[in-house]
Amino acid sequence: MKILVIDRDSLTTQLISARLQAIGHTVVVEAVKNNAIERLAVEKFDAIFIDPSPLSNARPVILGIRRSVRDYPYIVLMSQGMQRDEALRAGANDLLAKPLDASGLDQMVQNAERLTKLIKRIGDESEDFPSAGGVIAKSAFNQLFLSGLDRADRYGERSFLVFIGVANFREIHDIDGPYPAQTIAAKLSQTLVRLRRQSDIIAQTGKSEYCLMLQRPQYETEPMEAATRFAEALAKNDELALAGSTKVQLYVSLIDLPVGVKHADHVMNPGAAGGTLSGVSSPI
Repeated sequence: MKILVIDRDSLTTQLISARLQAIGHTVVVEAVKNNAIERLAVEKFDAIFIDPSPLSNARPVILGIRRSVRDYPYIVLMSQGMQRDEALRAGANDLLAKPLDASGLDQMVQNAERLTKLIKRIGDESEDFPSAGGVIAKSAFNQLFLSGLDRADRYGERSFLVFIGVANFREIHDIDGPYPAQTIAAKLSQTLVRLRRQSDIIAQTGKSEYCLMLQRPQYETEPMEAATRFAEALAKNDELALAGSTKVQLYVSLIDLPVGVKHADHVMNPGAAGGTLSGVSSPI
């Protein structure tokens, strides 16, 4: 990724530059905010790390950045006294506390990469999937996805994406042929339509992948509970166990907008002794 660091603190900029350049990222440092805004108008960056001090309100700075760029950069506020909720309300994607922690910086860049790739993938117009049976088209979902990012920027609202798909779709296609592969993807779609709540928005985002958008959750653990509910239900579903002669492997992952954190990553083998479920989860 190409990363812009806006900070007058040379120790901070040196740490970020050394750490991220060592793993292949391009880092550009700009000490003066106005110069950085001018640069953003003519140069594309994937992520921006900025310390808004001495300003007490970071919102005008972030608004200036968003208005200066055409694409959507991942913006990290760096601050010694700010809380994450404050950073999100200001329109940032996340907060990196000072003094910087190297592991926290690594995680932040991983989140930025994940969200950047997701924006490109969902917005890719070269392949669409039509609306059918309660599942909306990828192109229509992209508009909701962009709206979620916009509401996060404007109001600090968080949305959550639950991605559900066939992990070994390519293996099934190669071993058993296209028909069994397409059939299991269609069965998964029908199953998800039955499992979802009426308020859940579901879209097809890949040949064998579907996504539910959970907007404005009512309580903190609701998104994680939804991901776990789907994973457990799919693990017990014998109808999804086989595609031809190949055992099906499914996945459920939970992505946080606008932060880009992956809070859950489950892998299921339906029908195997009642269904097996493995994976990782982290607090929201």
